Amino acid sequence: MRILLIQAHPDKESFNHALGQAYLKGAKSSNAEVKVLVIHDLQFNPVLKHGYNQRTELEPDLVQAQEWITWADHLVLVYPTWWGSVPAYFKGFIDRVFLPGFAFKKHESGPWWDKLLSGKSARLITTLDTPGWYFRIFFGNAGHKVMKKMVLNFTGIKPVRITHIAPVRHSSASWRSKWLTKVERLGQRQS
Repeated sequence: MRILLIQAHPDKESFNHALGQAYLKGAKSSNAEVKVLVIHDLQFNPVLKHGYNQRTELEPDLVQAQEWITWADHLVLVYPTWWGSVPAYFKGFIDRVFLPGFAFKKHESGPWWDKLLSGKSARLITTLDTPGWYFRIFFGNAGHKVMKKMVLNFTGIKPVRITHIAPVRHSSASWRSKWLTKVERLGQRQS
């Protein structure tokens, strides 16, 4: 299986990066082909200046990101949930990369679209400081739904599985270690 691991936490010393490394270790141990894309190492303007009305030239790093997404059978996105959603730079990456003509194509007449990334699956690995039950009951898993339904499913990526790890704030070293082991196992299963 060809896996693209997308690291979207700006701090390479974060628990998110450790989770990504654990997944990578597991995937490599099961002989998966893995490419790693670290969003904050890329050079690009995260602002979609003209919306979808006027095409902005893609920077070379975004062209390569599209090539790697096309190459992959399975996407693994590792990021923190901040303010109920993804970090701003990661959102800018999505806006600039998941473009019409690459990720989807709207029909000229009617509200429908073609899903150009069909045949791929994804795993979201996201951390929260809010307890998971609170995020689910009071916020309806808002950020998870946006990523799963409005970005990935919209472009044809199915199934999308979500691993949310919470609450990270004030967590113990042993709790984090157990999560690193669980995520490594996800990598071994290539799921």
